[in-house]
Amino acid sequence: MLPKVTVVIPFYNCPYVDQAVSSVLNQTYTNIELIVVDDGSTLHKEKLEPYMDRLIYIGKENGGAASALNLGFRSATGDYTAWLSSDDLFYPDKMERQVQFMLERNSLFSHTGFDQINESGAVTHENVAYRYRYPHEFTRSFLSICPVNGCTVMMRRDLFGAVGYFDETLRYTQDYEFWIRVLLAGFPLDFLDYPLTLYRLHDGMGTVLHQPAIWEEVLSVRSRYRKLLLRLSRSQKSLLAARRRPARKPGGGGIKRRKRKIIKPASAAGKSGKRTGRR
Repeated sequence: MLPKVTVVIPFYNCPYVDQAVSSVLNQTYTNIELIVVDDGSTLHKEKLEPYMDRLIYIGKENGGAASALNLGFRSATGDYTAWLSSDDLFYPDKMERQVQFMLERNSLFSHTGFDQINESGAVTHENVAYRYRYPHEFTRSFLSICPVNGCTVMMRRDLFGAVGYFDETLRYTQDYEFWIRVLLAGFPLDFLDYPLTLYRLHDGMGTVLHQPAIWEEVLSVRSRYRKLLLRLSRSQKSLLAARRRPARKPGGGGIKRRKRKIIKPASAAGKSGKRTGRR
């Protein structure tokens, strides 16, 4: 039997919420539980009415994205969990591809590339992602950016038991802080280099409306985890260097250096008495 995937959509006055819901319900993967957490919306709730018999609706007072996500994930019954913002979309094969990717690698956490769309849903940039050759580069990048798009993430539900839930004191950067905690707890953030999510940029999105407050939170999170991220990055880099060192021969002799002979051209030696030749 296919593992169950729970998708949580936090919703607050978003005019695109019906499109987000539809993209989850139209997946090629069939074993899906969809939970919509209404974070005190006063607008666009009617857009959910056609789908009410196919989703779990939870209403609450407004408390921010972290509180809505935590309520949704605590109510989840799936083996895997995913999060979709109410203004974004999943491609129809998102669940099928990502579950298969995680099963093949016995992965606890994965994220993917994404396509960027505008207000009308037209793709403006394809297969967007931060890509890194080595783990230490990825780890260090958290000190300057957030290299993981939250709506591309899928993870085992039991991962919450190991690292906790989203920090509800953070109004805007709860995902950024959570990814760092997962990384520091020793769990790889496996990357599937393929776009499975449509990420919408529009004037009404929180990232645009609350930029100063977001930046203040980002700096606070970086300051909190800077030393731990640098320590982990150095450890990963050292491990990589150790793996690249050539193996020593049995006996502990190591690699012996051959002595180089200094060749003296007779004419040069006779004139100046100085050694010449290759060194």
